[in-house]
Amino acid sequence: MKEIKILEDLGRIDSYLTKETGFSRSKIQKMLKEKYIMVNDKCIKSSYSLKPGDVIKIEEYKEPEMNLDPVNMNLDIVYEDDDVIVVNKANGVVVHPAVSNKSNTLVNGLLYHSNSLSDINGEFRPGIVHRIDAYTTGLLMVAKNNEAHASLAKQLEEKTTTRKYVALVWGVINNDTGTIDAPIGRDVNDRKKMSVTSVNSKKAITHFKVLKRYKDATLIELKLETGRTHQIRVHMNYIGHPIVNDPVYGRRKLIDNSGQCLHAQTLGFIHPRTGKYMEFSSELPDCFKHILDMFKDS
Repeated sequence: MKEIKILEDLGRIDSYLTKETGFSRSKIQKMLKEKYIMVNDKCIKSSYSLKPGDVIKIEEYKEPEMNLDPVNMNLDIVYEDDDVIVVNKANGVVVHPAVSNKSNTLVNGLLYHSNSLSDINGEFRPGIVHRIDAYTTGLLMVAKNNEAHASLAKQLEEKTTTRKYVALVWGVINNDTGTIDAPIGRDVNDRKKMSVTSVNSKKAITHFKVLKRYKDATLIELKLETGRTHQIRVHMNYIGHPIVNDPVYGRRKLIDNSGQCLHAQTLGFIHPRTGKYMEFSSELPDCFKHILDMFKDS
């Protein structure tokens, strides 16, 4: 058991312990709810404001056991060698497992496909170097060993990879090109969402250029300079041009349930073994083209 004595006003306990322990806010909130964290030997809410004299007691928290099973999935492998896999992720596929979804993720499919995946990101994210949202389609690089993983992760950190997306957004963008430089963090009113905010945020930069204008929408290409959670979706919503069919940030009624019109089309990186630059591209998926066709006559 860990004990922390509070000497000053520190605001919400979940915010304080997120910084103090390194745990996610959602994990802290779960520990509070399940009485793994007590204040003055009492169960308190995550919104409790810490005051001088408070004593926090934190019991060891064991994550629920989660076994990963290989699942035979129809993976679209764009490229593979002894070090890396480039996979074209389908619409609706979650990248890695969680307690609520243990068997229908990309990781389950990768475990069936290959018996050699990196383990740097832990046993529940084998091979996963970076992610895209469940309802974003497109290219991901997967590491088959730890040396490749370290190299690819470093390239992401140093911003030397190429990641280009295509999106259909609501409204007509008048400028041919643009850069959105706005920090992103958790939405203070809805912890499940991200937003442009100055509170506990990180630098986020997205570049875009217009590919085609329609009456009520614009087809754009986007290039990420940083890789924040939901970055493109949040940034486009921020400038008043949310992604078409985005169920969270889209503002408008969904056209259908086929997923948001956001596709990771181009992926480039330096091969971790050969040192040669490699670049891959993928066509827009049918779910994207189906919605795009609705705007082509406008």
